[in-house]
Amino acid sequence: MKCIYYLAPTLPSAHVISDDLHAAGIDDFYLHVVAKDEAGLKREQIHSANYLETLDIMRDGYIGAGVGFLAGVFGIALLDHFAPFGPNVSSSVYIALVAAATLFGAWEGGLFGIDSENRKLRKFHADIAAGKFLILVYVRRHQEATVRAMMQTQHPEADLVGIDGHIINPFRSVRPVEH
Repeated sequence: MKCIYYLAPTLPSAHVISDDLHAAGIDDFYLHVVAKDEAGLKREQIHSANYLETLDIMRDGYIGAGVGFLAGVFGIALLDHFAPFGPNVSSSVYIALVAAATLFGAWEGGLFGIDSENRKLRKFHADIAAGKFLILVYVRRHQEATVRAMMQTQHPEADLVGIDGHIINPFRSVRPVEH
């Protein structure tokens, strides 16, 4: 899967683009719009982006889980070295402690992520704040050429601003498109 990023200048343009993408076989599940005017998207019945796309919950959650895991491993190393509970502590206790620290780190990281804008969308923040509409189109590799050709011929007002090679990896940056 790839995610293709387009910037549309107006709400009516975003609406027509959404309709044309639906006609080209892109379902609402694979089409999301990020905008300052959320009410306008709802009024026009355009599928808006979700929190996983607009906030850094996933990325910060993964980072928190990694930090929690390392803290858990360090903590059990200390427990093993100082043995405050005696020398015969079961390894399942250590595993449970590392798991608890990892889950706590993921939870804490997710809370930090709720407070921050998705790193992949930061470069488009000024455009969105200026009233433009960022359209995220998730396509399979065989659909990419069709969608790009349709957008270029029918919607020259929408700028192709980036392509993300894989939607799952929250650490990967959006690759800018050279015209």
